[in-house]
Amino acid sequence: MPYVITCGDEGVQVNEGTRLGFAGSGFRLEGFDKVVKALKSLLGDDIRIASSAECDWIKHNLELSNWEQVTASTQQHIEALADREGLLYSGYIPFSDPRKLNHDIKAHMVRPKEVHIANKLCFTLAGGEQTYNLGCFLISAEWVHKVKFDVAKKIIDTQVEFYKKLVNNDNLQVVFETEGDLGEKIANKNAEVLKKMGYQPIEK
Repeated sequence: MPYVITCGDEGVQVNEGTRLGFAGSGFRLEGFDKVVKALKSLLGDDIRIASSAECDWIKHNLELSNWEQVTASTQQHIEALADREGLLYSGYIPFSDPRKLNHDIKAHMVRPKEVHIANKLCFTLAGGEQTYNLGCFLISAEWVHKVKFDVAKKIIDTQVEFYKKLVNNDNLQVVFETEGDLGEKIANKNAEVLKKMGYQPIEK
């Protein structure tokens, strides 16, 4: 399955493709260019990116007032981001039945409109989302061992703080997704970096 960068919003469900989650699909996420470089070194150059409906990160960053404005801006800005970073733009993920997008991706939004129900943060450590969980904001962390610690910490903390404010919950549980094509050794490296940042997974 091809890898696709999407928003970490809990409503994004990728039916065909393997999801890498970043707030706003990486739009205006400081250091995202370094993340993409690291991901390409780990997963190959053939990575997709998609925009999605009701992107709170873009609404916040562009100070937009309604979802119609967000929808138009999201598609425009993520397509431009794809061009800058050498990613394949797969298109827009809507609230609908699973929709076939460009570049072999199929996806849709499944949470209720205008409602966030996540109570966990899921960090993927070895090759993207393996099991979809509507209760989780998804944050890709395959790359954290490949960049300077301070850079990784700022990128991760920025996303975590945003999601905490979004759902008004300072105690979101942390989950590590350790399965994936990169294997156990890489997963363990990334887990150690996240633990150094202060993120401890809940016991399963």
